[in-house]
Amino acid sequence: MIKNSDKIKAVVKQGYAAIATGGSCCCKNQRIASEIGYSKKDIDELAESNLGLGCGNPTAIADIKEGDVVLDLGCGAGFDVFLAQRKVGTTGRVIGIDMTPEMLAKAEINAGKLQVENVEFILGDIESLPLADNSIDIVISNCVINLAPDKTKVFGEINRVLVPGGRVFLSDIVLLEELTPQQQTDEKLLTGCVAGALQKKEYLKSLSEAGFQFVINKENKDISKSQYDGINLASLSIEAWK
Repeated sequence: MIKNSDKIKAVVKQGYAAIATGGSCCCKNQRIASEIGYSKKDIDELAESNLGLGCGNPTAIADIKEGDVVLDLGCGAGFDVFLAQRKVGTTGRVIGIDMTPEMLAKAEINAGKLQVENVEFILGDIESLPLADNSIDIVISNCVINLAPDKTKVFGEINRVLVPGGRVFLSDIVLLEELTPQQQTDEKLLTGCVAGALQKKEYLKSLSEAGFQFVINKENKDISKSQYDGINLASLSIEAWK
């Protein structure tokens, strides 16, 4: 595994900047989104914000109500932000955090095209969220925490910004066996959500030690073959609460 935190973040930022500014295969994005649980209606209506980067659909399991303040960690081009925005109504708000300026620029363009006003996109690091304590009702994240060098910091920050009783809905990649030394240092596997992922037990332990209770709503092992060339991993859909 790449050990240097700054290098990890630089590699991830460069990789996702290239995705944001480069061409992407619409058909591939649609296929991936469909495989991980998004409806055809959502995929069609929000096609420009769907970059095919997720490993689940946290907005589908999230108990988002009108008036909620929702935070999306690693919002990318805004796909999950816009889906959450439909649930919070005009009295709620959705905040997207991402450390890649190019992704946020794309998200802002998409927000303008959709003419939504109660969304906000903020440049920031999910290990040190630029938000006040006890200010968020719901946190969602889709295949992003695995990219952070320090998952313990991320879970701690989620706990800090959530209101008492706030809930978290995560989709994320976890490993089911050790990677080879070559895989651990492969930059493509790092940006591909594999090289930086934790073992399943370690991931759940970190979440618990940050003060959360949780349930695993779904464990998708089939994603290993469909998206990750058979590497022994799974996508977990988790609901947690403070």
